[in-house]
Amino acid sequence: MQFTQEHKELARTVARFVKEEIDPHADQWEAEGIFPAKELFGKMAKLGLLGINMPTEYGGLGLDFSYSAVFAEEIGATRAPGVGMGIGVHTNMATPALARFGTDELRREFLAPSIAGELVSCLGVSEVGAGSDVASIRTVARKDGDDYVIDGGKMWTTNGTQADWMCLLAITGDGPPHKNKSLICVPMKAKGVSVARQLDKMGMRSSDTAQIFFDGVRVPRRFLIGEEGMGFTYQMLQFQEERMWGAASVLKSMDLIIEDTIAYTRDRVAFQKPILDNQVVHFRLAELKTEVEALRSLTYRAVETFCRGKDATQLASMAKLKAGRLLRELTDACLQYYGGMGFMNETLISRHYRDGRLMSIGGGADEVMLSIICKYMGTLPKIRFGTEALERQAAE
Repeated sequence: MQFTQEHKELARTVARFVKEEIDPHADQWEAEGIFPAKELFGKMAKLGLLGINMPTEYGGLGLDFSYSAVFAEEIGATRAPGVGMGIGVHTNMATPALARFGTDELRREFLAPSIAGELVSCLGVSEVGAGSDVASIRTVARKDGDDYVIDGGKMWTTNGTQADWMCLLAITGDGPPHKNKSLICVPMKAKGVSVARQLDKMGMRSSDTAQIFFDGVRVPRRFLIGEEGMGFTYQMLQFQEERMWGAASVLKSMDLIIEDTIAYTRDRVAFQKPILDNQVVHFRLAELKTEVEALRSLTYRAVETFCRGKDATQLASMAKLKAGRLLRELTDACLQYYGGMGFMNETLISRHYRDGRLMSIGGGADEVMLSIICKYMGTLPKIRFGTEALERQAAE
């Protein structure tokens, strides 16, 4: 993939924003378990960073997804990965379906103010007992006149305690699990919406994550995104962006982890010589650096395929799978070279070690990625509800 001067300028802008507006507060937001999303998003909106690949008529920049991938790389380099994740949910996980399939009225009501930094969004898909298995969600939105009445709950909702609206996946009819669901914009201040608790997580602690309940929540049926019954398909398309964004978001952070480890092991002396002077250490770091570059190539091949309007599901799944596994391997290896200090919370490598574990779980677990890849390879029979087939059909 060829990077233009515009890609490079965007990267510099985002890197400067991370350095000036996020990293100085990283430790504070980690301790507090939340970052001020609306305040931070307002600053990002002034730089045009909240709608990079969104339509210009709603305040976006109208660029292709390659620019969002560059944005993800730079945001992911922050000292507070949880903040980067919260930003990514808002820009490329909760809003793509609305931008692509929503009515003009709906996009002006929810998308435009989200791009302007006036509203914070969250994504309501996962539930207790239905994480990667999206077809098994149980939240229901039944029709009542001109409204939907929503009952159920969502779990592991990033930005959930401070979001203004949710892109909610709910059952809206009968039929097969992949044809009875819809995406609906739900204002979080609607009567019957309650944040049950802010979840206490192992990592990504600078990002607030909530369990949310819906008890007779009434919203207008015009808040439906696209066609009723197409929510599963729309969400599979959102997952494509989420998985590519996630893979891109760990690339530069892994580069920086390696650089920090080189600096630390050069200064740390054991048995009368720097740790770095051991061949097993600098060879291992060279192997890891090579793996990061291989992942970068795979990720941008997926991005390029997506930007050409082709089905990127298999490549996106591969990139997401590799990103999660490599991040786990890399942080574990580098933490080991820090010795006892690697086990201390005051050391940045320990934060990356904890935070990075989510990459193999969120947005579809490793096992789901493997299943999708296998079926594209033709090594397994077609699945009953055809997640990857839906992604392929929708992409075409």
